[in-house]
Amino acid sequence: MDNNKKSYYSRGKLTVVGAGPGDAELITLKGVKALQDANVVLYDALVNPELLDFAQNAEKIFVGKRKGCYAYQQEQINELIVAKAQTHGHVVRLKGGDPFVFGRGSEEMLYAAEHGLEVAMVPGISSSVAVPASQNIPVTKRGASESFWVITGTNKEHKLSKDVSLAAKSSATVIILMGMSKLPEIVELFISEGKSETPVAVIQSGTTNEEKIGIGNISSILEVVESRNLSNPAIIVIGEVVRHREQIVQIQQEFLSNRIS
Repeated sequence: MDNNKKSYYSRGKLTVVGAGPGDAELITLKGVKALQDANVVLYDALVNPELLDFAQNAEKIFVGKRKGCYAYQQEQINELIVAKAQTHGHVVRLKGGDPFVFGRGSEEMLYAAEHGLEVAMVPGISSSVAVPASQNIPVTKRGASESFWVITGTNKEHKLSKDVSLAAKSSATVIILMGMSKLPEIVELFISEGKSETPVAVIQSGTTNEEKIGIGNISSILEVVESRNLSNPAIIVIGEVVRHREQIVQIQQEFLSNRIS
C-alpha cells in the first residue's frame, strides 16, 4: 500500500459512491476518482462490473444482495467496511444508482462513523429519474405532471408501501422501485382510484445492454409484463408523462416518412 495513503487514512475511511443506473458512462467523475484512490471496493449486484476497472490497485469484494440471495447480510457488510478500513485504509462502497435513494448508504456511513472512520459520500445518478429518461420519459412535463413520487414497492416488512395508495390519489408521476412482485396490488390500487387508462411503463435493466420495456396502461400492464417476460430489476413508471415517449416515436416516424416521400 502507498505509505502516504496509509498515513492519511490512519483511522480508515469509507467513501460511499453512487455507480449510477447501469450504464458505466453514467458514473460521475468524482466517483471515478474515488475508485482510483480506493484500497478496497465493496460492490453491489446492480453495479456495472466495467466500473471496477477504475480501481486497478484495490481489493474487490462482491457483497451484492438480490431477492432470496445474499452474499452478505447487511450487518456483515457493515462489519466488513470497518474491518477493511482499519487494515487497508480507504474503502469505497460502490452502490447502484444513488446510495441515498433506497440504497442504505446512510446506514453504512453511520455505522462507519460510529466506529471511528472518516466518511464521505459521492452522489450517483438515481435510476428513478435516469431510467425513464433513457426511454424518453420525463418525470415531470408541463401540462401533464407538476411533481413526482419515488416510492419503494416493498418496505422492510416485505409489504407494499402505504405511500403507493396516497400517490395513486394524486396527479403526480409515480415511480416505483423494487415493486414488480407487488404489481398486481399496485394495479388494484390505481383501478380503485378510477385510473384504469393511466399510462404505465415497466423498464427492466434500464440503461444497460439488457434493457427491456413494456408500455401499457393500468388495466393492461399485467398482460404486457407477462407477454414481454419482464422481471426485476425493473422500474415502474405511472402517469401521463409515459405518453411523451410515444409522441417522440410518432414524430420521428412522420418526419422520416415525409423525407422518403
